[in-house]
Amino acid sequence: MKCLALLVAPFLMMSAASAAEIRSFITDSVQLTVDGPAVSSTRIGSQYSVSGSNISVTTLGGLTGGSPTAPQTIGGTNYDINTDGQAFTFSESSTIGDTIVDTQNVTSTSGRFADPNIYGETTTYTGGYAGSLAGTLSATSAPTVTAGGAGTTAIGQRAIELTVFQ
Repeated sequence: MKCLALLVAPFLMMSAASAAEIRSFITDSVQLTVDGPAVSSTRIGSQYSVSGSNISVTTLGGLTGGSPTAPQTIGGTNYDINTDGQAFTFSESSTIGDTIVDTQNVTSTSGRFADPNIYGETTTYTGGYAGSLAGTLSATSAPTVTAGGAGTTAIGQRAIELTVFQ
C-alpha cells in the first residue's frame, strides 16, 4: 500500500499544480487619426492641330516660344480658299500647357493647403480637423472615443483573454 501511495502522490501533485494555472489578459487600446491634406496635380502639355480642305495656307499658326517658367503661345494663321465658290473646311485647335511650378505652399492652420498649385488635371483632398476628437482608457471599463470633425477616425478596443488549465 505504501508503494502505491508513493507512485500516486507525484501525479496528484502535478494535477494540483495544473489546476492553479489561470491566466487573464486585458488589453485596451484607442487609435485616433486625422487625415492630412493632399493635392495631386498633373501638368498638361501644349498641342496644336489644324486640318482642312480646299484651303491654301500662307502662314500656319503653331506653337511658339515657351520656357520652364512661361507657357507657349500660338502664332497667327493666314489662309485663303483655293477655289472660290467651292466648298471648304478649316479647323484649328490648340491647348496651351501649364507653366512649371516647383514649390508648394505650406498648409494653413486649418489643415488645408493655403494656395495649392493647380495644373490642368488636379484632384484636391481636404485635410481633416480634430474638432472634439478624443479617446480615453479606463482601468475599470472599456475605452471610450469621441467623434471629431470631418476626416477623422476614432477606434476604441478592449480584448479580454482568460486561460484556464493550459
